[in-house]
Amino acid sequence: MPADDDHKVVCHLDRLLDERGMTLAALAETIGVTAVNLSVLKNQRARAVRFSTLTALCDALGCQPGDLFTVAR
Repeated sequence: MPADDDHKVVCHLDRLLDERGMTLAALAETIGVTAVNLSVLKNQRARAVRFSTLTALCDALGCQPGDLFTVAR
């Protein structure tokens, strides 16, 4: 099994926030998670995402999971 650091999943939270004119702090408050936890996700340091958090992110940003994450080739 590959090491955890070898994943190729890329988070596009920064782009989505920019496109929507939203701050990380505002998104955190909207979905009920800490800005620190969202920052970990945004800066590619997250090791996992709960489905409930993913659902809340997609609802708040008006996007699909595939808009938020891609797999680098």
